[in-house]
Amino acid sequence: MAKPAIQLIVGLGNPGQKYEKTRHNAGFWFVDELARRYFANFKLESRFSGEVSKASIQGHTVWLLKPTTFMNKSGLAARQLASFYKISVENILIVHDELDLKPATIRLKLSGGHGGHNGLRDLHAHLGKEYWRLRIGIGHPGDRNKVVDYVLSQASKNDAIAISHAIDRAVDCISLILDGKMQKAMNQLHTKE
Repeated sequence: MAKPAIQLIVGLGNPGQKYEKTRHNAGFWFVDELARRYFANFKLESRFSGEVSKASIQGHTVWLLKPTTFMNKSGLAARQLASFYKISVENILIVHDELDLKPATIRLKLSGGHGGHNGLRDLHAHLGKEYWRLRIGIGHPGDRNKVVDYVLSQASKNDAIAISHAIDRAVDCISLILDGKMQKAMNQLHTKE
């Protein structure tokens, strides 16, 4: 069987109960939902600086990773696992929170800048920028001086529901992404329900 277009899915977030429900952990929420639906279990792997799961999704074997290094050091964990399993950068999907998108919005794209996102900044340093991204909208507080407190706080009930629905939509089309049908996945994800 051919290897999937995406062989490693890295959810970005901060480890620990304190951060579990904060907006900045939207990437963790996504990989947790994938693991839940496909009966995959995470295991702490110190050599990969994170929690790792090998999941069987729609006939593809895919690595799921939640770095335990905190957001601003996410690149180390991704590089360690990708180097060990010889996974090319273009076969990596990074899932992260996105301030510039409203809750309920989700976008898939290849490459680009880090836009001030500390997790992406570190990934650029370790991997370059030619990886795929799944951007989960969390909204913006309206004032750049409030961004840090905003991303490290819990979403309102309505925003949390909207983010959860967006994650469900993305998980629903994971087979398209793994099959490399990125344009079809983008059409499905970028079209409002």
